[in-house]
Amino acid sequence: MGGAHPRRFCRTIGVAYSGAETAESSLKGLRVYQSVGDDPTEEVTPPQGTKRYWARHALAEWLIDHLRQEQPCIVGIDHAFSFPMRYFEVHGLPPDWNAFLADFRAHWPTHQPHTYVDFIRDGNVGNGTARVGNPRWRRLTEDAQPSAKSVFQFEGQGAIAKATHAGLPWLQHIRRACPGAHFWPFDGWQVPDGASVLAEVHPRLWKGSYEVDGLTPAQQNAFTVASWLRDADMDGRIAAALCPALPPAVAAIGQVEGWILGAEFDPTLLRQSR
Repeated sequence: MGGAHPRRFCRTIGVAYSGAETAESSLKGLRVYQSVGDDPTEEVTPPQGTKRYWARHALAEWLIDHLRQEQPCIVGIDHAFSFPMRYFEVHGLPPDWNAFLADFRAHWPTHQPHTYVDFIRDGNVGNGTARVGNPRWRRLTEDAQPSAKSVFQFEGQGAIAKATHAGLPWLQHIRRACPGAHFWPFDGWQVPDGASVLAEVHPRLWKGSYEVDGLTPAQQNAFTVASWLRDADMDGRIAAALCPALPPAVAAIGQVEGWILGAEFDPTLLRQSR
């Protein structure tokens, strides 16, 4: 299967993220799987002698180490990388992702020690009340993939708000440490040859594609993402996923709001009230 298409990535990494507890907490729901070359997908555990499960801080440093290597890798993380355009408009923010990350981190310092997302939501830390959103606000990519939840929906099955609010400051940290990494699609829909990539993923897109018996839900998600990225790189699907057929106006918005890798644009799914 891999012979017909040259491989772009030497390593594929799937991350099932968690916004629970603090950045230093050992989190059972934070799981990492990877495939190196054509090898089977396997779970990656924290370095020996550290905590039993990954912590968000430790994971960010591990990702930085791999993104700095010469051999390109692709990382799929299952939380949103940005917010809807409505959020930018309401809070008077420029439609610029780097500015958004800096502004968000200043108001939602979820990367700081001993800081729960809920501490900021409750107004005890930071200034999150000045940067809130409405669960009715959705990104175009969420309209294109209706099973995706709003970045402001904190409760319910499949909610990604807590993971997103916990993960965004670490994206900025990784970006600062790895200037050569391509944050898709914010750095452009076209990925330069030889560049490592970080992308938002929605594991449900590929649910049922792989045997996941015996794995926890978080393990299933991370395993599925890493496996799909490997197989899509081998058979050429990854090229199409990284360059979706989007109208220019939608593509421009996607470079501010972000896009779910593999989500296909369907005008009939767009909501009229945004």
